[in-house]
Amino acid sequence: MIVVRSVQPGDVDALVALARETGPGLTTFKPDRDALAARVDRARRTLADAAEPYEAGYLFAMEDTATGDIAGVCGIETEVGLEQPFYNYRVSTVVHASRDLGVWTKMSLLNISHDLTGYAEVCSLFLSPRYRTAGVGGLLSRSRFMFIAQFRERFPQRLCAELRGHFDDSMESPFWNAVGSHFYQIGFNEADYLSSHGKKSFLAELMPRYPVYLDLLPEAAQQVVGVTHRDTAPARKMLEAEGLRYENHVDIFDAGPVLECHITDLRTVRESVLAQVRIGERHGEGDARSLVSNTSLDDFRVGATSGVPDDGAFLLTADEAAALRVKEGDTVRVLASPPRAKTAA
Repeated sequence: MIVVRSVQPGDVDALVALARETGPGLTTFKPDRDALAARVDRARRTLADAAEPYEAGYLFAMEDTATGDIAGVCGIETEVGLEQPFYNYRVSTVVHASRDLGVWTKMSLLNISHDLTGYAEVCSLFLSPRYRTAGVGGLLSRSRFMFIAQFRERFPQRLCAELRGHFDDSMESPFWNAVGSHFYQIGFNEADYLSSHGKKSFLAELMPRYPVYLDLLPEAAQQVVGVTHRDTAPARKMLEAEGLRYENHVDIFDAGPVLECHITDLRTVRESVLAQVRIGERHGEGDARSLVSNTSLDDFRVGATSGVPDDGAFLLTADEAAALRVKEGDTVRVLASPPRAKTAA
């Protein structure tokens, strides 16, 4: 069974290997062993209530229990911007008009914003290409929402997700080349690395002091504001299905979109239910599928399987129960997938 679980100290080497499979722009998951070891330690301290509010965050690994292979990773930051500012651009509109000349123009501006300070953030989503098959990416992405639904009291009222922005065929960010490179005088990857390691003072020191008029940028840069990297498009679709929406905030480096919502509006929070475990043989798979998680904070685990809750209970096979580390009569959280649309004959 493929499960998503809380990271353990012994995962660090596997996470470093996984991070080497990523491309540019995934700020929060870099192949740096010291940084990843610190991230795992921070996640474990958060679970133990030993982390300060400004550093609290969770990290999850996707494991193939048949092989022990680490196939993916995802994370949640509890409250962003409490120690260092959480910068975004807010895309706004300005109108210039002259009655005498009969001129009326509407333009888009980029304004530095701290609007998302205090939000929880889902982040660090990466699935190895080796495991990109139907349903696996959805499990990885939605596992975080199962955790939030189970431990709602650990999170604030609102949630956001910064998505990787567009890169061209040369692996260059048109937006960075048009804006950031002129102010920071370093390459995208170096700026991305410094930001991901908490060294953000250069942002405040060198970023534009005034709004940026989009119409003054090259066409290539204008066209990518709010556009998602092609590899991240499936993740965006899943997040939007969960209830997150683009509300005109973008990343300051590559102009990737920031999605956001109230946590109470998340589909998983609204629709998941608690059920008691029954263990037995399943006769026929059927079309119905569900995400199922245990309710353990320290050893949280979630997987996908057949079936839906029935009279307050959920059937797991012995192997599935072992993978989720639950036993007969334990409580699990279940999110049933929406029924598949029937195709016309």
